[in-house]
Amino acid sequence: MRSDTVTKGKQQAPHRSLFNALGLTEEEMNRPLVGIVCSYNEIVPGHMNLDKIANAVKQGVAMAGGTPIMFPAIAVCDGIAMGHIGMKYSLVTRDLIADSTEAMAMAHQFDALVMIPNCDKNVPGLLMAAARINVPTVFVSGGPMLAGHVKGQKRSLSSMFEAVGANAAGTMSDADLCEFENKVCPTCGSCSGMYTANSMNCLTEVLGMGLRGNGTIPAVYSERIRLAKHAGMKVMELLEKNIRPRDIMTKEAILNALTVDMALGCSTNSMLHLPAIAHEVGMDFEIDFANGISEKTPNLCHLAPAGPTYMEDLNEAGGVYAVMAELNKKGLLHTECMTVTGKTVGENIEGVVNKDPEVIRPIDNPYTPTGGLAVLKGNLAPDGSVVKRSAVVDEMLVHEGPARVFDCEEDAIAAIKGGKIVAGDVVVIRYEGPKGGPGMREMLNPTSAIAGMGLGSSVALITDGRFSGASRGASIGHVSPEAAVGGPIALVEEGDLIQIDIPNLSIHLDVSDEELAKRKENWTPREPKVTTGYLARYAAMVTSGNRGAILEVPKAK
Repeated sequence: MRSDTVTKGKQQAPHRSLFNALGLTEEEMNRPLVGIVCSYNEIVPGHMNLDKIANAVKQGVAMAGGTPIMFPAIAVCDGIAMGHIGMKYSLVTRDLIADSTEAMAMAHQFDALVMIPNCDKNVPGLLMAAARINVPTVFVSGGPMLAGHVKGQKRSLSSMFEAVGANAAGTMSDADLCEFENKVCPTCGSCSGMYTANSMNCLTEVLGMGLRGNGTIPAVYSERIRLAKHAGMKVMELLEKNIRPRDIMTKEAILNALTVDMALGCSTNSMLHLPAIAHEVGMDFEIDFANGISEKTPNLCHLAPAGPTYMEDLNEAGGVYAVMAELNKKGLLHTECMTVTGKTVGENIEGVVNKDPEVIRPIDNPYTPTGGLAVLKGNLAPDGSVVKRSAVVDEMLVHEGPARVFDCEEDAIAAIKGGKIVAGDVVVIRYEGPKGGPGMREMLNPTSAIAGMGLGSSVALITDGRFSGASRGASIGHVSPEAAVGGPIALVEEGDLIQIDIPNLSIHLDVSDEELAKRKENWTPREPKVTTGYLARYAAMVTSGNRGAILEVPKAK
């Protein structure tokens, strides 16, 4: 066993003395050592139940003959970090999580791992770590929150952000805002819509790294505890069969994830995370893969904020496997891929039934014949940009309007709430990219302000930052190259006409090449917003092309 390096032989007597200090018995040291990587904490609602998940996993490992040993991973709550300097730290934690988990697993020579993430960045961070470490690994998340209920309707966190906007616009009373505040997030778990956390937990199932229900069983269900026990037992089976993450997370598995992403209508952040995971397994991922897959993959789900259904509804309809079974009716999946069940994708979804065609549309009756995400290119985004097409209303799929330009999120929000943005405008928020932010903040506050002001079907928003899965409307993010490196978004001037054509995958600034070249000559790089600490080091990594640079959107060919 791998752990023999620290438990067997006379030379390892000092190591064993330290295991003795931990209270481990000789019998435990003779069993496989299974690292339980748990991101439990008391600040993230999606993680407050992970101690219970970890205990269940440990029971499962022990029942199957292993010795479970827990160590932590960090996690940030994007909702609490939203709208202030904390959001600059959210995305960059993904690489911190991957790096620190790699360090812990390698330093202590675990034979196998069970990863217990839940919210936005620690799911992909731990998937990246699993690929690097490459010992038998199973994922089990903490599960989604139940939807809130306000005035007879299901609600979620995005409803809360939009309620703030509506209150600022004078269309919602303070009393109603307070009711929203107290009811939209009623339980522990990852926020109840198809936001980034739930997107990535569902895609973990598709990648083959989580058991059925990993992405959809609600956090408060006892079924989630049973799933955790099974994950602990299953990792011992994988260890016996020597099935490792790189046997599972192949190029074909990544393409399966992108396909199901399109059907589910996942967060645009998946277009940051799937390339990073692909990078770790040696796959050259280009974001315009998305358009080729989207062309042949119908959008089958409109989960909040794109529609009125929630994760609990998807779970009752049959979950991720039911979506995959629908897609497989047209042969859209690589069914030969191995998974942590010890079976192939095809074997896993055989006989799975779609129990609710209102939640998961049948393959021959989709919401749209194309997928939930699209990559737009043009002179404003020569390396590509990303939009959650499934969350854009029909009247905004093609839009043309004057640019209203802001160099940070705060200035844009002030203008929106101050009534300075009107129907037809295109809000441009720049210098919020990986280097320019630094840290690539989410733009949920601006999109929510637009929706709250009643402009969601008439105003577009373009940024070199990124969008939350909770964002809806014509929100185009990840614009690359970003403003901080002289991308065309840095050259947009107030009133420039911007043309958006999502069906034709185009985003165009109506300015001549000659004029853009002239503006580029006169462009002056901005001074860094952060000069010390981790954010400064991260921004330097992006610039130098080191591993942190994979946070940038890959170029579209």
